[in-house]
Amino acid sequence: MKMVKETKFFRKQAEKAERMALATSNEEASQSLSNLAQAYRSQADALKKARKLKKSKKISGKNRRQKAKLK
Repeated sequence: MKMVKETKFFRKQAEKAERMALATSNEEASQSLSNLAQAYRSQADALKKARKLKKSKKISGKNRRQKAKLK
């Protein structure tokens, strides 16, 4: 699965968990679902950050190769 799809998946799951947390009258279940939603969002954020880091390393490596060719 691609990281973009994974990120979108985790964000959608977070939205579902948040809706369920708001819909339930059981305080403990509501809190658990809110925590789950936050965990999904954190996972999506971590994947996004990893993707950006990987992309910047790829660009930085490309720049080094181009500079080496110029020498």
